[in-house]
Amino acid sequence: MKCKGFLWLAVMLLALIPLSAAQAQATFPILTVTPGAGGSEEYSVTLQVLILMTMLSLIPAALIMMTSFTRIIIVLGILRQGLGTAQTPNNQILVGLAFFLTLFIMLPIFERINEEAVQPYMQEEITLQEGLSRASVPMHRFMIEQTRETDLAMFARIGGYETFESPDDVPFSLLVPAFITSELKTAFQIGFLILIPFLIIDLVVASVLMSMGMMMLPPVMIALPFKLMLFVMIDGWPLLMGTLASSFVVV
Repeated sequence: MKCKGFLWLAVMLLALIPLSAAQAQATFPILTVTPGAGGSEEYSVTLQVLILMTMLSLIPAALIMMTSFTRIIIVLGILRQGLGTAQTPNNQILVGLAFFLTLFIMLPIFERINEEAVQPYMQEEITLQEGLSRASVPMHRFMIEQTRETDLAMFARIGGYETFESPDDVPFSLLVPAFITSELKTAFQIGFLILIPFLIIDLVVASVLMSMGMMMLPPVMIALPFKLMLFVMIDGWPLLMGTLASSFVVV
């Protein structure tokens, strides 16, 4: 009997769901799309908030892959490997350095996005779609300046794209992977140049220890003070940060 009672209650609740949904839709439209002038579409405020919240969840990935963060963090990681200091500086310090240096490099881009897209949208002068279109222009310009033509041509050939009349015609679906590939290549090139002096010190220390017959003494332990001294004497941190900041073309 109890089972039959629960079954009838479930049937009644299921029967009431369409009615409640219809009443809610009639009294409080949550997601609406209104046709605008020129064939455009205007979304309701709730739908715009949903889109913005979805975009906020993608900010970490965009910060890593569509800004200068990738090149900086890779170079800093290679520097730590070359110094042989294990976890010093630790990951949090390296990520913090890369984050704030990224903000410094990308500040003109972010200011342009704020002036051309965010502020007009907040003042309800433009729609959400137009704001996103305006915000994509500075980012597109920054990424296209850092991307190699060979990488762009490779992904265009793979994706079946034809020749573009101007760099502005390159879609983001093609530009983002080409930009990431170029950033990885540039980061490893800078890392290679950083590793050469440290490698020479390791070779010299290992040769001296071998000639003295100190076979059991780790060369890394003896070379570490010399590498730290070299890096400090040449004022390595300001030199590295300045080189990374000036390696980006910001138009």
